[in-house]
Amino acid sequence: MATRVRDLSISDELDREISRESTDRATTWSALAAELLEEALRMRRVPGVAFVDGPAGRRAAVAGTGLDIWEIVATWRAAGEDFVKLRQGYGWLTEPQLRAALAYYELYPQEIDERLRREAEWTPDRVAGELPFSRPRNA
Repeated sequence: MATRVRDLSISDELDREISRESTDRATTWSALAAELLEEALRMRRVPGVAFVDGPAGRRAAVAGTGLDIWEIVATWRAAGEDFVKLRQGYGWLTEPQLRAALAYYELYPQEIDERLRREAEWTPDRVAGELPFSRPRNA
């Protein structure tokens, strides 16, 4: 991806916040500012999507639910891309929440497809080999 240097005027307070956050995340001011701008644009394009941190890194989620976009897309695919079945599978979510997840996928399919690919690599044999403590113990 090509990058471009731009002038950006921001308040001293915002500069301090970005500096603090970049230190906490062990990244550069510039890298964090670019990430924040990217996320803000994506959230503006798809209202109802937020970005969250977790063991798998930073990722897009349905705001306020704890559900990652890739999880919704995986369920939708497993349901034959049938929206009615998706609604049945996530009865506690609103239609706009589910539509936001699918809209995000429509705009950023490479990101979600990559995560789905990585998730598919976690077969039962791989889990047993890499996480032996997850196997049931014999009594």
